[in-house]
Amino acid sequence: MRPVLDVHRSILGQPWRWRGLEGDVCDDGFVADDLVTRILLARGCPRDALEAHKTPSIRGFMPDPSIFRDMDRAADRLAQAVVSGEQVAIFGDYDVDGATSAALLVRLLRDMGLVPRAYIPDRQLEGYGPTAGAMLRLQAEGATLIVTVDCGAQAFEALEAARDAGVEVLVVDHHQCTIALPPALAVVNPNRLDEGEGAAHGHLAAVGVAFLLGAALLRTLRAKGYFADRAEPKLLDLLDLVALGTVADVAQLRGLNRAFVAQGLKVMARRQNIGIAALIEASRLTRAPTATDLGFALGPRINAGGRVGKSDLGVRLLTTQDPDEAKALAIELDRLNDERRLIEGDVQSTADLLAAGQEGRGCVIVASRGWHPGVIGIVAGRLKERLGRPVLVLAIDEQGVAKGSARSIPSVDIGAAILAAKEIGLIVAGGGHAAAGGVTVAEDGIAALGDFLHDRLHAGVERAREDRALLVDAVLAPGGLNPLLIDALAVGGPYGMGWPQPRVAAGPVRIVKADIVGNGHVRAIVSGDDGRGFKGVAFRAADTDLGRALLGAPKHRRLWLAGRAKLDDWGSRPAAELHIDDLAWAD
Repeated sequence: MRPVLDVHRSILGQPWRWRGLEGDVCDDGFVADDLVTRILLARGCPRDALEAHKTPSIRGFMPDPSIFRDMDRAADRLAQAVVSGEQVAIFGDYDVDGATSAALLVRLLRDMGLVPRAYIPDRQLEGYGPTAGAMLRLQAEGATLIVTVDCGAQAFEALEAARDAGVEVLVVDHHQCTIALPPALAVVNPNRLDEGEGAAHGHLAAVGVAFLLGAALLRTLRAKGYFADRAEPKLLDLLDLVALGTVADVAQLRGLNRAFVAQGLKVMARRQNIGIAALIEASRLTRAPTATDLGFALGPRINAGGRVGKSDLGVRLLTTQDPDEAKALAIELDRLNDERRLIEGDVQSTADLLAAGQEGRGCVIVASRGWHPGVIGIVAGRLKERLGRPVLVLAIDEQGVAKGSARSIPSVDIGAAILAAKEIGLIVAGGGHAAAGGVTVAEDGIAALGDFLHDRLHAGVERAREDRALLVDAVLAPGGLNPLLIDALAVGGPYGMGWPQPRVAAGPVRIVKADIVGNGHVRAIVSGDDGRGFKGVAFRAADTDLGRALLGAPKHRRLWLAGRAKLDDWGSRPAAELHIDDLAWAD
């Protein structure tokens, strides 16, 4: 395939290729579609489903919840708890997916008269997932039914303790499973190895699975006549939680997830959840949130509680009915997010140094004592983006136990590799999914784990890197980068993991001015042959080949810029700008 604009090797050493159809006219005379249609087709949308994907709805994408194994059993048991007025505890993970999953079930059950207890473990004191102590503590508090959300798929010891104590547990999860399942009354997880039709929805975040359980629960209660003399909760009003958890967990925005996010953003714009409304205000957003805001403004603040503060702050914010409490919690989470940034910066600089020289490894591993375990996932993600290969970042505690977060590149399944390491005894605990995972390993076992991950992943990583290319959706003259284009591109959204933001190549342009702003960002003002210009920003690029090229480009030399068109609405007059991913010389 001929590269876009004949760019065989950009400043970052990669070709530029078309995402989807090449050129405007195919060999058989077929005339290309409009830009939005091409964007949808290039992301795998069937031609006969174009309209459904332009306006994704829950009705159009939601499956029958009963296709998932154990779903009906879980719904029946939860319905029994509602009818009997039982004490139900919701045990969630300390990230955004866990907080939103727990909040969704708490709010739903509360609307039906229960007083559910949300429990989020302390990241440093208790670690990830259910423990025997937590299960027994919840039982002692009066819980007769425990629902684990975004965790539990590997919690064998904890669920055995719960079973032996006589408390029933429902697992609602999305992480990868082994053949054996923990002894729960029901394990609802599209990534069970024995899952049938439901496996097609393995990309759902846990909050999406929790929403499906909510739908199954309401259907079960409806069949029992439970709502004959009482109002039925409006499950769709909880879609703001589903959208937030789905985007923040970097779930692929395909199929049902696109509908969750598209419709959830509409619910969020109405600001019905006072906790989310307070968080929007604390994030200093003056407009309705976008999918990008969920991932980069709201999500990190919810996460900050679990990372460097109290783990339950997020779920408390999302479930509170007190506006004053909501405001106070949102302000505290905003403060903790600022604190998290400072801690993260210190860990990131050290991790960058430790990663040097590992460019050929199947999985880059960096480890140190004293690192805050709450930020290692973010650091792993940044290293993965910079190095273009899987990364595992480990924080070693005073007892010599290392807890780590892993992030991977497309087509390389880090979750499966972690489970394989667990099965042969290389790690104490671990799990995850294709793009991310977590491990607990003894300090003296880090080297052996590194060798195992290298041997298992190296070939796949090299294949993925050989196929690396910058994918482009459209080529524009400089004047084509304008707010009208951004409005048109929005029709193909929401965008995120698995449904990437459209990338455009604009030019040819000359650099009028380039400088470093903020935390190592490079800002460039460019002008084209058509007399039109725009601003571009390359984030955290000052010390990269891309940043150096922008800063040192000769005034007379023309170049092409590739990136994502964004609306800069901070000024009095909104203007389009380009978030630069790459550049190539035009002459």
